[in-house]
Amino acid sequence: MLHLTRLPRIAATCLMLATAGLAAPAIAQESTDPIKLTLHDWTGQLITTQLMGEVLKKAGYSVEYVQADYLAQFAGLESGDLHVAMEIWETTGREAMDAATATGKVENIGETGMLAKEEWWFPEYMKEKCPGLPNWEALKDPACAEAFSTAETAPKGRYLGGPVTWGGFDEERIEALDLPFEVVHAGTDAALFAELESAYQRQAPIVLWIYAPHWAPAKYKGEWVEFPTYSKECYEDASAGLNPDATHDCGKPFGPIWKVGWSGVKDKWPGAYAAIKAFTLNNEEMGAMITKVDLDGKKVEDVVAEWIGANEARWSGWIKK
Repeated sequence: MLHLTRLPRIAATCLMLATAGLAAPAIAQESTDPIKLTLHDWTGQLITTQLMGEVLKKAGYSVEYVQADYLAQFAGLESGDLHVAMEIWETTGREAMDAATATGKVENIGETGMLAKEEWWFPEYMKEKCPGLPNWEALKDPACAEAFSTAETAPKGRYLGGPVTWGGFDEERIEALDLPFEVVHAGTDAALFAELESAYQRQAPIVLWIYAPHWAPAKYKGEWVEFPTYSKECYEDASAGLNPDATHDCGKPFGPIWKVGWSGVKDKWPGAYAAIKAFTLNNEEMGAMITKVDLDGKKVEDVVAEWIGANEARWSGWIKK
């Protein structure tokens, strides 16, 4: 667990209570307790979170970064032991987010401005061995599946999934769509993309979990597999999809990346809450920062500091009282 704190200033919020021609100020003092922001296991989330945290420290708040599991963190957000999660992806976290907000103990604080895409991805050179791609039905061909196989999975194809903690329902999708593939999970985000780099350089078979915003879709030539279009019903009602006996017989959802927090944040730290709500980045900005860390070897902290130094007019508007 990484603890980064700074002596906070006491922020005052004035509520103007209008009466017949008379206004009286009421002073509300914000807590000096640390705001706990969760850290996960991919570069973009570390950047987003530390960027928000460092901006909050500029406003005088005490900030604590807490390593947390992407999906299991909602228990801590509901209890108030954790306070803010800066990246919940529509693609993989929507169900957990909706369940948590339904309790009234967790709040959706709004979109980050980034749009998420996560899906199976293959290099362009694999179309020679599986010419029906990117249509998902090409993967049902035993010859195509074998083209993606390894010694451990043959004759089944090998799909390299993200770390288990990311969720994603890949095993459920394979079963529902009757794909002759086996999921092998990468241990870390770094391991996932290191294997892609190795396979791409060797022109070796690979199909894997790729997400955006990220540098990989820009660096490598390839395509996402086109699965049946996602619907909420496909995930919840077996009769809604292609397979009447199974759910998840469709692709993953696409959509916003959300900010969520313990519902007590807005009362305990109203100024910080307003800043978190105002926070926004786009895919291009995030992709550029991830590139600096993952490809150029810079530290997350240095990339965050560089962005803050170049964008003071922007983030100062987030913390303006």
